[in-house]
Amino acid sequence: MSYLCSQSLIAYRIHSMFRWVAPEEANSCCSQGFRDSLFRSTTYSFGSICLGSLLVAFIQALRALVGSVKNNEDCTCLACILDCFLGCIEGALEYLNKWAYAFVGLYGMNYVEAGRSVFELFETKGWSSIISDDLCDRVLELICVGVGLLTGLIGVLFAYSDDQLLEALDLGDYEKLDAFFIGLIIGLVFSSILMSVVGAGVNAVIVCFCDSPQEFEANHPELSLEMRDAWVLAWPELVIFE
Repeated sequence: MSYLCSQSLIAYRIHSMFRWVAPEEANSCCSQGFRDSLFRSTTYSFGSICLGSLLVAFIQALRALVGSVKNNEDCTCLACILDCFLGCIEGALEYLNKWAYAFVGLYGMNYVEAGRSVFELFETKGWSSIISDDLCDRVLELICVGVGLLTGLIGVLFAYSDDQLLEALDLGDYEKLDAFFIGLIIGLVFSSILMSVVGAGVNAVIVCFCDSPQEFEANHPELSLEMRDAWVLAWPELVIFE
């Protein structure tokens, strides 16, 4: 439970670090905007981050408990139903957190208020169908898989180049295969951390673009025009901007 909560906490803290700053406040990796975001995510918004993380971790722990019961033949059917039900709740919570933490970071709202406000925003602007068509997460997942496969192949190359590399692990006759899986896991873990930052940034851009396109146009007129054209091209039937 603590591991699952800590894992979710780290991920959602990254999501909540994206907020409104002036362009001159975000001109470097250690800029004033970054320091302020880091400070707020570990102080004022930390309770909201912990609440969402705890809810997801609790459902994941319940699913793990139900999974351990599946081996009991007398409870297999019931366990499958419960697992499906908990999986739906987990997916709904993760989807809520994905957008709610963008509002937590941008406006400093609490968890419940942020979740309600962001979906009211999407419904008011007619963006519900747009966010349901968001394929960014799938693209980032494919990138993580690609990086994992690449690092796995690199692990195999290292194993072939140095026969003593994995000898201390005493892996037997499957050193090359184990080297691939070790590299695969390392690549997946590190790339998923990196891609989570990208995904959180994309979510924040979508929310900002929906909520205040005028500010975006004032600070970045060329990018604003490109995004407007792309949005209208993809969803011509929707009134995207008022």
